[in-house]
Amino acid sequence: EATGKRGLLEQTELPSPISAPSLHTACCLAPGALRRLIELPSPPLNRHQLKRLEEHRYSSAGRSLLEPLMQRYWEWLVGRVPAWIAPNLITIVGLATNVFTTLVLVYYCPTATEQAPLWAYLLCAVGLFVYQSLDAIDGKQARRTNSSSPLGELFDHGCDSLSTVFVVLGTSIAVQLGTNPDWMFFCCFAGMFMFYCAHWQTYVSGTLRFGIIDVTEVQIFIIIMYLLAAVGGSAFWQSLIPVINIQMKIVPAICTFLGAIFSCTNYFRVIFTGGKGKNGSTIAGTSVLSPVLHIGSVIILAMMIYKKSAIQLFEKHPCVYILAFGFVSAKITNKLVVAHMTKSEMHLHDIAFLGPGLLFLDQYFNSFIDEYLVLWIALILSFVDLVRYCVSVWHGRHYCLSLFLSLSLHVS
Repeated sequence: EATGKRGLLEQTELPSPISAPSLHTACCLAPGALRRLIELPSPPLNRHQLKRLEEHRYSSAGRSLLEPLMQRYWEWLVGRVPAWIAPNLITIVGLATNVFTTLVLVYYCPTATEQAPLWAYLLCAVGLFVYQSLDAIDGKQARRTNSSSPLGELFDHGCDSLSTVFVVLGTSIAVQLGTNPDWMFFCCFAGMFMFYCAHWQTYVSGTLRFGIIDVTEVQIFIIIMYLLAAVGGSAFWQSLIPVINIQMKIVPAICTFLGAIFSCTNYFRVIFTGGKGKNGSTIAGTSVLSPVLHIGSVIILAMMIYKKSAIQLFEKHPCVYILAFGFVSAKITNKLVVAHMTKSEMHLHDIAFLGPGLLFLDQYFNSFIDEYLVLWIALILSFVDLVRYCVSVWHGRHYCLSLFLSLSLHVS
């Protein structure tokens, strides 16, 4: 059963039968003002990709340490959910809860060095638990109501990619990791990188694999960290551990480092073993290393801008910085999921890199525009691009796939 990264599936309604020319016109030109608003420079999915999306079946392997125990709670919880509630509504409520509670921390701790009210940490702990619970039962609700389709899985993974950004940011704020900017940078981008790698190895092998220590265990560990922040406050995380003489806040950072090594070892073992496609390629027939260009570009740009900044941009504004690059990471992760589900190539050129590119160029020309202003521009551009992409994927693919299925039924 799917938890955390595992997708829910949702049923789609079919319009009345149409002709083949109408299908092509609708897919390429689609509904009026909304289509013009969200239109992207990339072409729509062709009929072959739509067919592969229709034929996609969710595949997973492995079970984490705490999942059997949590399954009892999740089964009980989904049984209390009314059948009329859509699985996607469950997913979006969980995401909204997680985003809202994290933004409360961002408000009180913009540099990740401040002490937030104790209730804010408790709120984040509850918010993450609610998100975990709802994310675990959306797929169960879909199966329970017989409303499964690949589009639901796409929606679920998209929400997870965005939630990952807020989880890593909220955790860093809770332990006041802003006083150690190098560690904060590493922990936040390591979290995004590991989530990306989970779908990278899925793009290669066709199966989403779960380790003995996976998303469920990590989320529970983070909930405990929020509770410790609420009980002990800043004094707890700043206290020194006897003998080794390091601050308590460095322990979660070291755990992140060890967890990244453990997870990436498993991910890259699958990736370098060879893919499911021809001659060991990905399921799309592309190089197993091709996805590294996207996430590598994000991390390299983020690192260069961080280290080259003349005004200590990341150190002074870590939350805005992480969100700006986090939205880019979420966008390219969504593209990777779409490429996997449609068995398509993942192209490197993407408008998502516009924001980071502006920051890089501004620094290259000796920051002739205030870096902080450009950072906010990058944040807005990245967020708008992510929203446009998600809306176009959901409405465009949903609409075109429905037309394609309707045509198939009409022909048959």
